[in-house]
Amino acid sequence: MWTDRLTPVRILARLLLLMVLVGLLLLPTVVCQTRPGHALRGPRRTLAEFMLNTWSRALCRVFGVAVQASGQLLPGPVLVVANHISWLDIPVLHSLGAMSFVGKSEIDDWPLFGFLARAGGTVFHRRGSHDSADEVAARLVERLNAGHRAAIFPEGGIRPGEAINVFHARMFRVAVEAPCPVQPAMIRYLRGGRRDPEMTFLDGEGFPANVLRLLGRPSSVADVHLLEPLAAVDRPRKEIASLAYRAVRAAYDYEVRMG
Repeated sequence: MWTDRLTPVRILARLLLLMVLVGLLLLPTVVCQTRPGHALRGPRRTLAEFMLNTWSRALCRVFGVAVQASGQLLPGPVLVVANHISWLDIPVLHSLGAMSFVGKSEIDDWPLFGFLARAGGTVFHRRGSHDSADEVAARLVERLNAGHRAAIFPEGGIRPGEAINVFHARMFRVAVEAPCPVQPAMIRYLRGGRRDPEMTFLDGEGFPANVLRLLGRPSSVADVHLLEPLAAVDRPRKEIASLAYRAVRAAYDYEVRMG
């Protein structure tokens, strides 16, 4: 957890910033996720999406992460599929656009972040439960049919190491059933122009310890590539999953270029 002699300074300063952020923006952001916030629309987005984007980007900056994105995020309905490195992947993507995520049920119990996940429209899934998976898929199809974005991490969870694991095809069914396009998104964290392998959970590390460690680390960049969408109509979900995996893997392995 101890990165360098500035680690305790960063932890203290960022904890104070986090308290300020929660005090100033949390309640307005949550209130704006209600029906009036979705009804009020500016030239590019609703008030609800603007507040969610603002909160998420600010939260990333508190943790020393600047979001750098290339490509265009499709408007809904679209299923965004991304590799999964850190719980920060969710605010990173939310800083670019509002979308309903699928998250493990344990997140619902996390202090503050569970509350934020619910406010942001996260659909919680109980691992190993077929009934839960069917319910999650049905809710995502419902949201896609209502014109919203949905997002999944098809690797099935965060695993140690830098490799991108094969995308499981099961949840791609929602794009087939909606039907809607699938947009692959590649996420990688860079520090000093190189991939930063310690942004993920370390072996045996729980959520509180991970939060504290990330608060104390030097600043990094979340490099997000929004890739070309894939049509889901008349395509088997395994084929879509394979194509999305290959697109994300190719972008992840491509030479790091700092913008």
